[in-house]
Amino acid sequence: MQRLRITFSRAEGVKYISHLDLMRLWERALRRAAIPMAYSQGFSPHPKISMAAPLPIGVTSEGEVMDILLRRRVSPYFFIKAVSEQLPADISILGVEQVSLAAASLQSQVREAEYRVEVETDGGVEKVEAAVRSFMAKEHIPWQHQRDTGIRRYDLRPLVHRLWLIGWQQSRCTLGMRLRTDSNATGRPEQVTAALGFPQRPISLHRTRLVFSP
Repeated sequence: MQRLRITFSRAEGVKYISHLDLMRLWERALRRAAIPMAYSQGFSPHPKISMAAPLPIGVTSEGEVMDILLRRRVSPYFFIKAVSEQLPADISILGVEQVSLAAASLQSQVREAEYRVEVETDGGVEKVEAAVRSFMAKEHIPWQHQRDTGIRRYDLRPLVHRLWLIGWQQSRCTLGMRLRTDSNATGRPEQVTAALGFPQRPISLHRTRLVFSP
């Protein structure tokens, strides 16, 4: 048995596919590449593939991470070469490493996620910087959003660990965010931009990396 950890990117062409469809895409690619996947037991066996913090629809990424359990060992070089030929152009394998079979699950180790968020604004740099400083200086930011099950109310501030201005170009600015992402709570970039006073949804959302516990 072998456990491989794969880091990969998702570009514009696949940002609207669901998590379930992404898992099916990976399963097909692995099967076509003749990767010896390990399967669960039971009436309906499925490949032992686990994803860390599934990406929301509409978000691109360069830091997606998943673990795959194999029946027998393959080299990372062979894995990258064989599987890359079966993936669409908008998904790229960035790295593969072997991890211990006894290691904790990926999902249990995720702590934070970093994003690069582009938003449209009619204010100047100073106004955006002031909004960022004001946000980070607050101890609490009461927030709510509508879900299928009703309105959810919570404190947005503890979900934002870092927030900074990356760049400015004409009427657009790019923000960096490090948000809490674990089994108890998850920060959403579009909610942070709304709290900062941007009236429109972000033009683009890009996850740059996931941060795991040591």
